[in-house]
Amino acid sequence: MKIVIGADSFAYELKKAVGEHLKAKNISVIDADNYSNIPYFDVAFDAANQVAQGKADGAILFCGTGAGMNIVANKVAGIRAVAVESVFSAKKAKAINNANVITMGAMIVGNFMACEMVDAWLDTKFAEGFEQLSDFLADAEKSVSSIDEKTRR
Repeated sequence: MKIVIGADSFAYELKKAVGEHLKAKNISVIDADNYSNIPYFDVAFDAANQVAQGKADGAILFCGTGAGMNIVANKVAGIRAVAVESVFSAKKAKAINNANVITMGAMIVGNFMACEMVDAWLDTKFAEGFEQLSDFLADAEKSVSSIDEKTRR
């Protein structure tokens, strides 16, 4: 599995903790910013494009609140990014929305919680816990994805 990680300078420490956590789990990590003070909007766009192009299985992006990274990542066709603030929201981001990108804020979560959130997101399957709604969720994902086609015109 390959995961892209990226942060603005405000969230480098959180990114570092999560990157080390991923590597300890034998997950290949692609660093979208290399700690080089790249603006959050460029980091998010690059990371989301890597996921959309199939170069990575997902991305985890960090900034002050997670909102800025989330806004930019969702502008890339094929991306379903969710800003998460808890283990519960990370798990549901995958189970309900099939999120291929999660974002989080260094002003909101600490290192330990961020790693727990990442594990919840990675370990959850789409529609897990919502098996009775799996057809609805799959149809909803297709409908939301079709918006990408409509906005490219």
